[in-house]
Amino acid sequence: MAKSTLSLPPVLLLLLLLLFLNSEESLKVANAQQADTWCIAKPSSSDAELTANINFSCDQVLDCGLIQEGGQCFLPNTLVHHASVVMNLYYKTMGKNYWNCDFRNSGLLSLTDPSHDSCTYV
Repeated sequence: MAKSTLSLPPVLLLLLLLLFLNSEESLKVANAQQADTWCIAKPSSSDAELTANINFSCDQVLDCGLIQEGGQCFLPNTLVHHASVVMNLYYKTMGKNYWNCDFRNSGLLSLTDPSHDSCTYV
């Protein structure tokens, strides 16, 4: 008596693999949203991207005094730092959804609190 074996077409195997990988990524995103996360600017972003992110975020959250001279997050006085502060404010204000940290692919989620000295990322 011959032993029967189950054989799946390669296309079906590929689809099952993609489905599994996609569900793994969804779980990672869901877990990241539940954990403490912060939105920061990618250090490789251009000055134009960072300036646009600052302008957009400040227009939305209306609390950019933090990055103005004398504000608790003014130092270090760099575009990437200032952008990170207000991008994070926007991200938190909008509900900590990963898509609220995209900023045309110039933002990234951090699992490490970027707060320093007197500058506290909320």
